[in-house]
Amino acid sequence: PGRLRPRASRIRWPMSKAFLRESDFEIPPDIPQRAALLPAGAKNYLTEEGARRLQGELDHLLEVQRPALSAGTPDSEDRLELQRVDRRIRHLQNALRSAEIVSPSSSSDHVRLGNIVTVQESGGDVATYRIVGVDEADLESDWISWRSPLAQALLDARPGDRITFTAPSGQRELRVLEVR
Repeated sequence: PGRLRPRASRIRWPMSKAFLRESDFEIPPDIPQRAALLPAGAKNYLTEEGARRLQGELDHLLEVQRPALSAGTPDSEDRLELQRVDRRIRHLQNALRSAEIVSPSSSSDHVRLGNIVTVQESGGDVATYRIVGVDEADLESDWISWRSPLAQALLDARPGDRITFTAPSGQRELRVLEVR
């Protein structure tokens, strides 16, 4: 009394892999889960151009890439790639479903989402950034997410304003030269 005995259905006896089909094995979970890009309750802003680009990528994945991977008998690499494609499809569908499309401001009096901003660093270097939605960010093109520390400091700034923000290297000061 008072002791629990294991249920017979929970006992697992070792089995030779020779008796299992390849499809009985789970694919190893080596596909990293993408971190949430927006905190709970934050709006998912996208530019019109970004929404079109994401929709184009989604259409390509659904109409070209996924059917090609699904055709025939896929090997384990094809299954992993199919999982990656399916995960990207779900992400794009969720991003587009929750997106709030923002048209860039035609006014160049202050920085808004979709604007291109030219800034000068305290050392004299000049850089140009475009403020875009989280799902549009592309550091190689100098498109920065509106949630980034730099964009947060630039939003609502006007040409001539000096802004300060915290970069990984420490505090930085920039002067806004132009907003387009």
